Formats: sequence, C-alpha cells, structure tokens
Amino acid sequence: MFKKIASDALGLSDIGKIIRPDDFDKTESDDYVLHEEGEQIHFLIKSKSDEYCFTNRALIHLDGEKATSSKRNIYRYDYYRYPIQNISVETAGTIDLDLEIKFTIGSQPISVDIEKKEGEAIADLYKSLVTISHIQDSDARVKGYAKDSLELSKTLFTDNRFQEGTIANEFEKAAKFAFDWLNTTYNENTRKDFGDIFNKYIQN
Repeated sequence: MFKKIASDALGLSDIGKIIRPDDFDKTESDDYVLHEEGEQIHFLIKSKSDEYCFTNRALIHLDGEKATSSKRNIYRYDYYRYPIQNISVETAGTIDLDLEIKFTIGSQPISVDIEKKEGEAIADLYKSLVTISHIQDSDARVKGYAKDSLELSKTLFTDNRFQEGTIANEFEKAAKFAFDWLNTTYNENTRKDFGDIFNKYIQN
C-alpha cells in the first residue's frame, strides 16, 4: 500500500509501457479493433489507467478516469476524419524516469508519458505520425483546390446565357459533373489506411 501511495505521489503510476505484438490480444484495446474489416494494431502503449492503440486506420484511446478504477471511456479517432498535428517529443533528462510524446488528433490534445528506456521506439512512432500528418495535409490541400476549381466553374456557368429551354438540361449536367468531380477527388485524396507507414518506421 505504501509503495502505491508513493508511486502516485511521484507521478509514476501512469507511465506507459509499450506492449509487444505478441501481447496485443491481451489488452482491452484489441476488443475494439475492427479485425473483421482488416484493421490491425501497429503500436500500443498501456499505462495503469489508459491505453493508446495505434492501428492502420485509427487511434483507439481507452481513457481511464483513475488508475484505481476499472471504468473506461473508449474513443476512436479515424485518421481520415481527424488530422494529426503538432507532434512533439519531450526527451528524458538526466534524472527523469520518463519521456513524453504529444500531438493533437482532430481537436483533441494527446499527451503520453512513456518509460525512458523506450526512447528508440517512441522515435519510430514519432516518425510515423509526422509522415501521416504530411500525407493528411497534402490530401486536404488537393481537396481544397478541387473545391476552388468548382467555384470558378460555377461563376463561369452562372455568367453564361443559355437559350430558352436549355438551362435545366445544362444545370443537370453541371450538377452531375460537380458531384463526380468531388466524389472522385475525395476518393483519390482521402487516405484511410496507413499500415505501410507504420510498417516502414516501426520495427517489431
């Protein structure tokens, strides 16, 4: 009991440990992975109260209110819906027992303390998240350009004068073109699976 109180007082009770692939199926996070849809775990950090499960498609966060409570809130952040930004690592000092990785996914700030000895593995996770962030940013820019192009086309369309009886037909063609254009742009520039990125940087 004394050890637990001392651990909590020192802030050591919630330092995360990196779970190895052979033990992924022993975590709570594994129950919420869409294995049936081809989702796979690539990196998993577990502390006494939380789990941070990085799959090829999403971050699954099991958020525990207290280390002494068994209650968990399960949050899922699919990468195609929640861009990753502001990734940083605070390395451990001489007397520190942990290091910290921070990032924002969507509007949610995430901060995870990890054992100092896991620095190399955290560097691999850092590189994976930075690369995913770059791809997300590039995709968002292309989709923005597509919308801008449609706005310009709409201006040209409305400024044009159609002969009587043709505007309905022309509008139908324009609406179909706009839908197809945006749908194609979305599908070609909305990446949902980043398994190859994790495989590139994370050595299990």
